[in-house]
Amino acid sequence: MRILSGIQPSGKLHLGNYFGMMRPALELQEQGEAFLFIADYHALTTVRDPQVLRAAIRDVALDFLACGLDPHRTAFYRQSDVPEVTELTWLLSVVTPMGLLERCHSYKDKTAHGIAASHALFAYPVLMAADILSVNADVVPVGKDQKQHLEVTRDIANKFNLQYGPVFKIPEPRILEHVAVVPGTDGQKMSKSYNNTIDIFGKPNDVRSAIMRIVTDSKTVEEPKTPETCTVYQLYKLFASDEQARDLAHRYRQGGLGYGQAKKELYALFEEHFEPLRKKREELETNADHVDRILHDGALRAREAVRDVLKAVRRAVGLD
Repeated sequence: MRILSGIQPSGKLHLGNYFGMMRPALELQEQGEAFLFIADYHALTTVRDPQVLRAAIRDVALDFLACGLDPHRTAFYRQSDVPEVTELTWLLSVVTPMGLLERCHSYKDKTAHGIAASHALFAYPVLMAADILSVNADVVPVGKDQKQHLEVTRDIANKFNLQYGPVFKIPEPRILEHVAVVPGTDGQKMSKSYNNTIDIFGKPNDVRSAIMRIVTDSKTVEEPKTPETCTVYQLYKLFASDEQARDLAHRYRQGGLGYGQAKKELYALFEEHFEPLRKKREELETNADHVDRILHDGALRAREAVRDVLKAVRRAVGLD
């Protein structure tokens, strides 16, 4: 089974990225032949400073390797290091109806949030389809809110196959039902757009400050509290054992526990989890050549898979 995932280098990775995409992707590398790419072409729709983009690409690479990505099991690469994908994007574009792209929610959402409308932003689902179809992925893990992205890819592949013959394998979604929506410090979904994130490799003092800023209700220390509606508790559960979560929930309900204390306990679990990963990341950061070799080797593996697909596509359309 061939599995494909990708992530945009659009800023520091936070807990929402970690529990929503990173950890599930790392778990999947145990289940088949995995491809994981840094979507730097996609990032160009929102990141226009080249220095910022270069730093963000490096940060994503370091973060994934520190968190347990195994380059022997996963082809880990930069999207821009596989130029065949951009050629395939054009070949898919010729069968992609405008109406299909016009119905995509992401374009509307991003422009509504102030991102400048561009052809790249509008047509990014075609590039995304090329990412997936180029490696003949069997499975693409997605959250419920991303299911439309894969449906567009399936539609494009089916239209191409109908026009030119059965060239593409139709990928199946792997809906990540167990993935929690991670709340941000203000209680909304954690997102850079909302400025409510907790960076997974932020400086300890910055992480502590972010956790201590988590919005709570105004109940006093003595009053009983409802753990299920508290952002601090929801984040605590992501790190805690079942026993730890039950104990904290009990102390919430019986009263006598202040939110400040709960936040300190959340920070302690955060540090327990990420401190060894932070040390590994610092070691990787001192060996840039090693990281570059991993990305280079991953791109070679990806290009090997992509060339066979592109050759079949070129033959099908008459460009061989």
